[in-house]
Amino acid sequence: MNYDNAIAQMKKGVLEMCILAILNQKDAYPSDIIQRLKESDLIVVEGTLYPLLSRLKNSSLLDYYWIESQFGPPRKYYKITESGKLFLDQLLASWNSFVLNVNQSLNHNINS
Repeated sequence: MNYDNAIAQMKKGVLEMCILAILNQKDAYPSDIIQRLKESDLIVVEGTLYPLLSRLKNSSLLDYYWIESQFGPPRKYYKITESGKLFLDQLLASWNSFVLNVNQSLNHNINS
């Protein structure tokens, strides 16, 4: 198995939760979301982000609005919906339980 591929798959699995968490803090333009993900070492390119944003929007977890720009075309900003906030809460609860269980499993194997 390829190590880099395994790491990429782990990161891919949590991107939607991370995007919702970022937007739960404040509305954001896609390049701002990419920057935040890069800061957390969850590197993503626009080609990966836009389909995720569309899927989250189509699931009514996100919405968007336009803001006029002085330097070009209007910018689309994404915001989390109330449904998105509830879904994020559920994801975070499941994530915390998952991490706890994985850590317990890893610690059990190390101590055995």
